[in-house]
Order: sequence, then structure tokens, then C-alpha cells
Amino acid sequence: MRSLGVLTISTSGFHGAREDTSGRAITQLLAEPDYRQVRYEVVPDDRDMIADRLASWSDSGDVDLIVTTGGTGLSPRDITPEAVQSIIERPVPGLAESMRAGTLSKTPMAMLSRSVAGIRGHTLIVTLPGSPRGVTECLEIIMPVLGHALDILQEQTSEHPTGH
Repeated sequence: MRSLGVLTISTSGFHGAREDTSGRAITQLLAEPDYRQVRYEVVPDDRDMIADRLASWSDSGDVDLIVTTGGTGLSPRDITPEAVQSIIERPVPGLAESMRAGTLSKTPMAMLSRSVAGIRGHTLIVTLPGSPRGVTECLEIIMPVLGHALDILQEQTSEHPTGH
């Protein structure tokens, strides 16, 4: 079973003015028996706080996958991608590219997504939109490869599935 951290970026959610339905969508899709949530938090749209949480969770050694929701749009307060890029060691652009391409047929707004993905240590970090629908649609696209990606990061496989 893989360990999961869910970080919701929402200033209104942090202050209790908004329910975290997007974080809940993540935990419903990435659930047992494949994933066990070990970390969860709602933080405001604060670059330093986001970066600190992601770095400390990754560096703890007990989180295989961190999925964030929120802060990937175009507004001035949407700084999740910058926070993630400041702490990752290696980007994984194919995940974000696939989410944008895969959701484009559902909404032209996919072109405005600034989602990113990357690696810190042995932890994969993926950023998702702030809506439950966006979370669901994006995770459905990348879920088929997440297990293999995490196996590689944990050095549990050297084989690459062919997809056939």
C-alpha cells in the first residue's frame, strides 16, 4: 500500500469559510487498498507555507505521493506551481501535459491550467485544479501510471510495462 498526502490550497478553506470537497475527492479516488492517507492539511494561498509543507512531507520519508488541489489557475493568488517548482528536484512534465491534453475535450479551460508534477527525494508531487470535477477528471487520466511511477521512485521495479 502506498502512502498519500493531500494538501488543499485554499485561503477560504483554511479560515473555515469553505468546505474541502476537492481534497475529499482525492481521498475517495486514491483510497485503500492501493493508497493510505497519512497526511492531510488545508493551507492558505501562501507560497512559503505551501513549499514548507511539501518539503517537510517529502523529506519525512513516510509519504510516497502528495496530491495538491487548488492554486493552479491564473489569478494573482494562484501560486501553487511556483511553490512546487521551488522545492522539487526533478520535474515530471508528462503528467501535467497529459492532464491538460486529456481534459481539453471536456473543457477549453484546460488550456489555462498551470498544473505541475515533480519529484523530491522518493516522493512524487502532483498539483490538481481546485474543483472536485477537475480533481476527478485529472486523476482519472494519470491513475493508470501512478503505481508504476511510485514503484520506480521506491526502486521496486526496473521493468516498464508496455501498455498492451
